[in-house]
Amino acid sequence: MALYDPSSLANLSEVRTTHIHLNWNISFDERKISGHVVLDLLTVAKVDKVVLDTSYLDVASASLDGQDLKFHVADRHPSLGSALTIELPQTVEQGTKLKVKIDYSTTEKCTAIQFLEPEQTLGKKFPYLFSQCQAIHARSFVPCQDSPGVKVTYSADVTSPLRVLMSALQTSQEDVAGGLKTYHFVQKTTMPSYLIAIAAGNLEGREIGPRSTVWCEPEMVEACAWEFKDTESFIATGEKLLTTYEWGRYDLLVLPPSFPYGGMENPCLTFVTPTIVTGDRSAVDVIAHEISHSWMGNLVTTGNWEHFWLNEGWTVFVERKILAYLHGELERQFSAIIGWKALKESVNLFGADSPATILKPDLSSGIDPDDYFSSIPYEKGFNLLYHIEKTVGGPAVFEPFMKAHVEQFASQSISTEQWKAFLYKYMEEHHGKETVDKLNTIDFDTWINGKGMPPVDPKFDTTLADQCYALATRWDEARNSDDLSGFAPSDIEKFTSTQKIVFLERLTDCEPLPHRLLAKMDELYKMTEIRNADVRFRWQQLCVMASYKPIYPHIVEFVTEQGRMKFVRPLYRLLYKAEGGAELAKETYLKHRKFYHPIASALIEKDIGLKE
Repeated sequence: MALYDPSSLANLSEVRTTHIHLNWNISFDERKISGHVVLDLLTVAKVDKVVLDTSYLDVASASLDGQDLKFHVADRHPSLGSALTIELPQTVEQGTKLKVKIDYSTTEKCTAIQFLEPEQTLGKKFPYLFSQCQAIHARSFVPCQDSPGVKVTYSADVTSPLRVLMSALQTSQEDVAGGLKTYHFVQKTTMPSYLIAIAAGNLEGREIGPRSTVWCEPEMVEACAWEFKDTESFIATGEKLLTTYEWGRYDLLVLPPSFPYGGMENPCLTFVTPTIVTGDRSAVDVIAHEISHSWMGNLVTTGNWEHFWLNEGWTVFVERKILAYLHGELERQFSAIIGWKALKESVNLFGADSPATILKPDLSSGIDPDDYFSSIPYEKGFNLLYHIEKTVGGPAVFEPFMKAHVEQFASQSISTEQWKAFLYKYMEEHHGKETVDKLNTIDFDTWINGKGMPPVDPKFDTTLADQCYALATRWDEARNSDDLSGFAPSDIEKFTSTQKIVFLERLTDCEPLPHRLLAKMDELYKMTEIRNADVRFRWQQLCVMASYKPIYPHIVEFVTEQGRMKFVRPLYRLLYKAEGGAELAKETYLKHRKFYHPIASALIEKDIGLKE
């Protein structure tokens, strides 16, 4: 299939990468990675040049079989980086294998890597680096065909003063001069460039299962090992639902607090935010999500970023299936209710008629996929799959299709159209015309290409949410009352963290609460003291929406001790809009700008009016 990727500048229709070999040296002093890459290429047309994606790289030379090649780095595209054109010594026929070597180094503008000073880490003694390549940042640490439509194996030799981990299996390591070590890695399962990942720092590992180690700074290793001890049950449930786990190891790396996402599904080594280490295992559904990516996203991959929902909608769907298998269907329904709220917030943020709310958005004008990052591919995608499941006859019909989808498309990159064609083919072969007729009642065009909220109300089972809703209604109705004696700490004593979140979320849907109610709620329920990051975020959101000033210092504390975009972006936006909050938001960000990952910085600056 001809590759189309509006987010890549590479000549994807002429050349295909099959393997990437990285030879890297990490310098913490110079804050850069230098070395070379060897790309194994296969020509899929007659070709006289290779065009690769790069971004802010310092390219020194390019060669083929030891012979230097002419190369040219184009002017920068505002979102997509700079095309690197390498001229071949002569035109080569289709089907030719080439090995192109490029010597280069990253620069201080690299968006894939964050170098941390010792004081930005937990231990405060050693520097640290980590990468985040999704969506189109791999090109800022390696010249490559940076498209999810290209799946490669990769290997790496990395020399560093501190321990290195990658999204691959380590094969060996040896001491080299100057107190350095070289670490060797290999990834034998094909994967897209956005899943190449590296971390280096003072890292210690603890076994938490037969194929899992949790890695983090030593100060935190015991807490993390306890938090994630159920990891194996998630993997085993995924295997039961889908196919055998293909990646060998499933290790976890708990990152320093500036990591901008909840998790990143780097193969063999999921990266996670420390905000999910709560001490009560109440936030580990993030792990179920990242494990689900081992199949949805990593094994079956979006063809380009317009079809990103195939990664995320499917992953949320499988994550909630795992929750249902382990904790019952009501837990899945409860999680879906929280997802629906997140979806509503994303649609409201962009505006219901924004092209960013389309499940399969149009990126052909060279839009940065990061600008469209939101709950939409996750939750609109989940809701489409959930609606199909209900329409065709429930889990008994749909769960075998999930497995067939993985078997059909494993190791491929696919489009929405391919997914839909296989859905129809499968349902017809296994369940006949009657089920195809049911599928035809679904308005796929509006689901996939329509703006705003989904065309169907999912009618989730609210059993676990009803108590939360009832309590929220009582507070909402008390806004004009002087008598608050009907409320007591016992109201939420038996609530799980998730129920507290749903209670607070429900209140954020109401008119802002009077300050005396917020003060009373905090006095009774001790909300400000709760350390669970999701509860903390929703409480602070509720307060700042009412311009309740006593919460402002707590928001500043929260947005400067962690950099997870799910929390920091909405809180900065709300503080910026709140009464007397705009200057505080800007001042706080500018003072702590260096703390945030470059991906987060770029988006926060747009959120609070520092950048167009």
